[in-house]
Amino acid sequence: MLPALESVLTGREPALVPVRAGDTLPALRIGEEIDDDIALVVTTSGTTGAPKGAMLTAGALRASASATHARLGGPGRWLLALPPYHIAGVQVLVRSVLAGTVPVELDVSAGFDVTELPSAVMQLGSGRRYASLVTAELAKALADQAATSALAELDTVLIGGGPAPRPVLDAAAAAGISVVRTYGMSETAGGCVYDGVPLEGVRLRIADDGRIVVGGATLAKGYRNPVDPDPFAEPGWFYTNDVGSLDDSGRLSVFGRIDEAISTGGLTVLPQPVEAALLTHPAVRDCAVFGVDDERLGQRVVAAVVVRQGCIAPTLDALRTHVAQALDVTAAPRELHIVDVLPMRGIGKVDRQALARRFGDDS
Repeated sequence: MLPALESVLTGREPALVPVRAGDTLPALRIGEEIDDDIALVVTTSGTTGAPKGAMLTAGALRASASATHARLGGPGRWLLALPPYHIAGVQVLVRSVLAGTVPVELDVSAGFDVTELPSAVMQLGSGRRYASLVTAELAKALADQAATSALAELDTVLIGGGPAPRPVLDAAAAAGISVVRTYGMSETAGGCVYDGVPLEGVRLRIADDGRIVVGGATLAKGYRNPVDPDPFAEPGWFYTNDVGSLDDSGRLSVFGRIDEAISTGGLTVLPQPVEAALLTHPAVRDCAVFGVDDERLGQRVVAAVVVRQGCIAPTLDALRTHVAQALDVTAAPRELHIVDVLPMRGIGKVDRQALARRFGDDS
């Protein structure tokens, strides 16, 4: 794919549409013409709806890659451990093209195999070395000593695909892994905020409803086939579905998705802060928080919990008390389900809708 990507980045070829083999995506169906300046049409994650096709210019892709290298301390050689049809994987390729290097690729078509990490890192050779992972991959690698040691040799490991739990970040830091948390999406040519600080050329503001609004050089030109309402309607800006805040220095905090908010008893609860609180309980290895219909409250807060190996499953009362130490008691789960694994979608994101469908009928 590297030669084709290099061609679109220099404007010699028409737009590429990177997709997984066998995929048929309504977002990329025949429709409005694609402008000549579009280099890639990248499928969005479809977190709560149908995936869309974000149209990215060569300028946006180059701006993102160049700003990343500037933030990390210069170009280097990359480990490709994400699907190349996902924006995070695409950007590993774009950064490699601009740096004049070839990434070392891990075959993740059948899942992320941590036993391959040590040899892959060795193949990166000397000089600056980077990787881009999702949180689930990092957590899996931390459970393997050889994989952990391999990641610790890299200059930086970018982490995206959703919030990284504090226990995972703490374990990575203790192992000497240099982790940078990224925030971004297909519509922003990938990660555009690193550890809360926007990349060069990226603008941020907060809308009246609390949503994060992104502008700047890395922004997509819109969707392949427009949607209504159009988050690109305001020229030069993209309205995300994420709720956040900016402090006085311009550092971004992301609280969660507005379309995953739980309306319970007249109050609004975002799942992510509740999950963060639950993950500090010693018996909780992983968790997801979601809402299900409730006749009295409108919705009630529900938690699905994966118990840490060797621990006794916590009770609902114990977890409610634990959450209430960090958040308002209204945010504490009113229902608990112990599960072996959490359903996932895309590259490492929890499928809360699947959990709501599964447990919404249990009431």
